[in-house]
Amino acid sequence: MGLSLTHKIIRDHLVSGEMTPGAEIELSIDQTLTQDATGTMAYLQFEAMGVDRVRTELSVSYVDHNTLQVGFRNPDDHRYLQSVAKKYGIVFSPAGTGICHQLHLEHFARPGRTLIGSDSHTPTAGGVGSLAMGAGGLSVAMAMAGKPYAITMPKVVNVHLTGELRGWATPKDVILHLLGLVTVKGGVGRVFEYTGPGVATLSVTDRATICNMGAELGATTSIFPSDERTFSWLDLMRRPKEFVELGADADATYDETIEIDLSALEPLAACPHMPDKVKPIRELEGLTVDQVCIGSCTNSSYTDLWSVARILDKELVAENTDLFIAPGSKLVLKMLAEADLIGSFIDAGARILECACGPCIGVGGSPNSGGISLRTFNRNFEGRSGTQDAQVYLVSPLVAARAAIDGGIFDLSEWGDPPYKPDMPNNVPSIAHLFIYPPEPDDAQGVRIVRGPNIVALEDFAPLPATIESSVALKVGDNITTDHIMPAGSTIIALRSNVPAISEYVFNRVDATFPARMREAGTGVILGGENYGQGSSREHAALAPRHLGVRAVVAKSLARIHRANLVNFGILPLLLADKDDYERIPQGARLTIPAGEIVPGGEIALTVEGAGEVRVGNDLTDKELAIIKAGGLLNYVRA
Repeated sequence: MGLSLTHKIIRDHLVSGEMTPGAEIELSIDQTLTQDATGTMAYLQFEAMGVDRVRTELSVSYVDHNTLQVGFRNPDDHRYLQSVAKKYGIVFSPAGTGICHQLHLEHFARPGRTLIGSDSHTPTAGGVGSLAMGAGGLSVAMAMAGKPYAITMPKVVNVHLTGELRGWATPKDVILHLLGLVTVKGGVGRVFEYTGPGVATLSVTDRATICNMGAELGATTSIFPSDERTFSWLDLMRRPKEFVELGADADATYDETIEIDLSALEPLAACPHMPDKVKPIRELEGLTVDQVCIGSCTNSSYTDLWSVARILDKELVAENTDLFIAPGSKLVLKMLAEADLIGSFIDAGARILECACGPCIGVGGSPNSGGISLRTFNRNFEGRSGTQDAQVYLVSPLVAARAAIDGGIFDLSEWGDPPYKPDMPNNVPSIAHLFIYPPEPDDAQGVRIVRGPNIVALEDFAPLPATIESSVALKVGDNITTDHIMPAGSTIIALRSNVPAISEYVFNRVDATFPARMREAGTGVILGGENYGQGSSREHAALAPRHLGVRAVVAKSLARIHRANLVNFGILPLLLADKDDYERIPQGARLTIPAGEIVPGGEIALTVEGAGEVRVGNDLTDKELAIIKAGGLLNYVRA
């Protein structure tokens, strides 16, 4: 029986466990990446382990989120990150060099390697055949210390592609189509592996776009084979020796199969406020647009922005529409400059932003009150843009550029033919000299770690008590994201290295009284609906509630990375045995959890004041339960 590409890479990195869906496995990790918003905490955790140097093949620290330097906090964090990288053997990418996923794809991602990153869009590297997964910062810190990464063995879904994209349809529409099919929770516990003749029609940047937004499916990761298109990419990036041909066996078996005819796709949009609320662009005709943003780690490559430049050439952005463009890296910016395309952006009236995440995480570029914004980004959660009542749509760069000129979605029949699909330049320039490589171990011993006043040491969390006497501190509905739990934005994101300070913003956009109520109560339980914790990998969505005293989350279902983060910080993830019981439990209800009776995979009965007994189960492994009982992963490792 043949193997899928996913199974081959897992087999080659398997440390423990069996490749049976649902079983716990541990994988050796070749590469790690961090970004500054999650990296500061990850490196504080790494320091706490007492390891003298990273033990991976490659670890890279990118600065791409907190680049809006208002006050001392962000630049202090950047100095800390650079000094940590120098001391412990990590490659450092300074602010402005680019977005971590675009840079990693260009310079470091390799076929067949395992990669985990403290950012949920780490699967972007699947575009070159890397098994790349988003994870919490503590999990990344553990991997840097040489520890294996534990996950549940996923099912592998064969996304079989036929045909070729036509007209205004783009790779963005492939993943939007898939999101419309399976929803934002349809990928939980799955890897999406792309096969079929349609794969050869997609470039590496096309594939990276699809893998990037696979995170919105809730998937473990997404991956394409490493083939001739991969070699061409690596050759252009001056890394031809890193190419390895990799793919599924001809007789590979899969747990599920999804067929997509690329020729049948049309331009799509994800409507407010969820990436799976997908409609054809033609159904939005007549929509007036206040703002257009082009960039993010999803659609900021040279080929994306080449097409945008061609559409904008000799055109002018509509007078009531703002256009922002953020290239994904300085390499992209340099290629655009050498191709004489920057002038098209300038003459059209676009605002050219730094090579960073920016508006995607609500750091600059927020829409006007109640504004309608078309974005080439990967998430359109309510309030994520920085404007709570904004209406954000996710579209391709082609649609975004056209809408910027027209001031909205109008007269689709007059759009004509899209610009032809570009090739990469034959002679791609280099920005490799911008990365700061660490000194040899002997030379790193005397490096001093630079710590600003906003960098606060980790606290020690108490072990799990035998009985939790608490109350439902907050009851929330389905598809609560980590943006709901721990918002981003320039003010809040600057506090990522200061847990006591950032904890004041937990659930700020849901219930601003939550932190104060938690401080008064001292302990609490969160009651959630389906897919609780979807979205970003930010571990602060678990760490900050734990700081406030949250000891358990009871939900209908949990997103993968957030569930892992709950375990890492000693918060019990419990699942309602009967989802109808959700309606029986009001916010504020007192409850008792017999935590000492929990066994992996078993059920216990909670006692809920006014509702009697409510049965809850868990999908914990023996090790995960031991971590929670110890008070979190750091306590467990120290013990």
